[in-house]
Amino acid sequence: MAKSYDDSNVFARILRGEIPCKKVHETEHALAFHDIDPQTPTHVLVIPKGAYIDMDDFTAKASEAEIAGLFRAVGEVARMVGADGPGYRILSNCGEAAHQEVPHLHIHLFAGRDLGRMIGKA
Repeated sequence: MAKSYDDSNVFARILRGEIPCKKVHETEHALAFHDIDPQTPTHVLVIPKGAYIDMDDFTAKASEAEIAGLFRAVGEVARMVGADGPGYRILSNCGEAAHQEVPHLHIHLFAGRDLGRMIGKA
């Protein structure tokens, strides 16, 4: 079933300037800002500027420039916040079973402490 993008989601509103954010970095294809409810000492969200619901939608429809731009922005942000040395984790939830909360692709960048195992054993 085809999903349709909801342009009233919070990240679309941030991109339009309707909701402020604490910006970390911005490029032609991506915007990075601090999460309002950080789960680690450093918790930045990196989002594409295009209207993409999740990673599945993005990788199916985005241009090569948008894909490269988003992932380059993730690396740039990690270096900007000093996470590249000690290490960081990136995470993007895709869909209901993964508990994606905002229907706009977003990549979490977590750092600033030991992050433990990737996922606990079942």
